[in-house]
Amino acid sequence: MHTLTFKPSTYKLVLATLFGTVVLAGCATNTPYIDQHFGEAVNAAKAQQTINPDASQNTDPVAGVDGQAANAAIDRYHKSFVQPPVTPNVFNIGVGASTGSSGAMGSGTR
Repeated sequence: MHTLTFKPSTYKLVLATLFGTVVLAGCATNTPYIDQHFGEAVNAAKAQQTINPDASQNTDPVAGVDGQAANAAIDRYHKSFVQPPVTPNVFNIGVGASTGSSGAMGSGTR
């Protein structure tokens, strides 16, 4: 009876082949499925935020704002980017405003 024997190099080759197969299987992606749905979330969000999707078809002029008021509003808007308004320091609100023995704000005399 003849027995089948393997050399150590044969084991290494079999293990390398199995390992390579597992590694390549891990690299397989489901990208075609993802690519089919690419951008759907953005398009759904835009559709939910649009009040009137046919607004661009309306050629009536805008009513309610005269030219001078609109021009002044646009000028204020543009100037707000040149020098933004100063925001108050929120850490100083109420600091040192208490007087009297209880220490509560507003308990002192005016």
